Amino acid sequence: MPISPARSVAFEILLRIEKQNAYASELLHSERLEKLTPADRGLAMELVMGVLRWRSRLDDAIAAAASRPLTKLDAEVLNALRLAAYQLQFLTRVPPHAAINESVELVKRAQKRSAAPFANAVLRKMAAAKTMRGQPPANDVAAASVAREYSHPEWLVARWVAQFGQERARQICEFDQQIPSTSLRLENEDAERDLASEGMVLAPGILLASARTLVGGDLTRTRACAEGHAFIQDEASQLVAALVGTGSRLLDCCAAPGGKTAALAWRNPSAEILAVELHPHRAELLRKRVRAANVHIVQADALNLPASGGFDRVLADVPCSGTGTLARNPDIKWRLTPEDLNELHAKQVAILRAALQQLTPGGRAVYSTCSLESEENEAVVEEVLREAKDYRLLDCREELHRLRSTGELMWDDLNSLLSGPFLRTIPGVQPCDGFFAAVIERRGG
Repeated sequence: MPISPARSVAFEILLRIEKQNAYASELLHSERLEKLTPADRGLAMELVMGVLRWRSRLDDAIAAAASRPLTKLDAEVLNALRLAAYQLQFLTRVPPHAAINESVELVKRAQKRSAAPFANAVLRKMAAAKTMRGQPPANDVAAASVAREYSHPEWLVARWVAQFGQERARQICEFDQQIPSTSLRLENEDAERDLASEGMVLAPGILLASARTLVGGDLTRTRACAEGHAFIQDEASQLVAALVGTGSRLLDCCAAPGGKTAALAWRNPSAEILAVELHPHRAELLRKRVRAANVHIVQADALNLPASGGFDRVLADVPCSGTGTLARNPDIKWRLTPEDLNELHAKQVAILRAALQQLTPGGRAVYSTCSLESEENEAVVEEVLREAKDYRLLDCREELHRLRSTGELMWDDLNSLLSGPFLRTIPGVQPCDGFFAAVIERRGG
């Protein structure tokens, strides 16, 4: 029996994520998907993201129908079952026999033919049951119940309950399970007209006047994107770039993939901007994406920057866990461990210390992450500033008021964007990714 291209590609991607620790965000934008028809590409993306979003709930349903523990199943068999389970439980337009038969064929194609009868029996039992097992009562807000209902690791939800409270933790998890809107930053009015002429339907942004939300159309083949005049960038990420402000010499310490770098260049067209990226392939991506003439891109380590200071604005958007972006990157929640947070904290402290050394007296640095975790946010800033007496923490409220006064920031409730002196956006509270930012000034000047 032939297998549809969409299911075949989705199966390959899920296996690479599990067996090679690959990232869905990269695989779903690879050449493999470009060869598919638009309909197959859309289905492949739906299947991959759906399985990753709901993986633990799918596993619970599979376990209830299986005669052996899931830990005993080969990765090929388990991921074929997850693919079918997602279709049976969430995609009402997919005929059950198509989901079942093609997943069984995927098991055979993966050279696990002896497991095919087992997979067939499990899936037919699930199809007959027609309900998802393991969903808790809607009024049960304990961390374990929220984790089961919204398919998140319990340890992560427990942290959010302790930090944000039960209701906000539920809001975060619920937001993570929805397909997020696509936000754009446009370089000029011509870009908006070009997108409209190519059939894109845009709506105003929610946080920022300069942002747009894609309502309809396929951006991937538009001229504005190809020429670097339109960037897909979450509004919270755009807000962090706006916090940096303006200067004559700017440094972006961890620049790839380049959304914030391009935003800095747009806001500072006459400034000298140095963009640094550690990994060669990401530095090359940065060069392709950021084409502003005033941006100099260097492949180097943020801990050993190829610069001698003198920057009046520095952005340290550091590598982080990404727990604020789980709606876009659901695979993160299944690979992250509590131990990872301590390792990330140490790296982030080192990068922020190096970044602050590049500031001229009177200059300002923005430290940011797309994480919700305190170890990566407040704890990093507090540790660095305890030992850096020449620097002081500024209140982000002042910068938000500045952006409101210029008409750039449209969000009315400034208090909801703040946690003490820090900027914080929370998925489900604001309709965007979860970001943290701190503004630090070097004394003097």
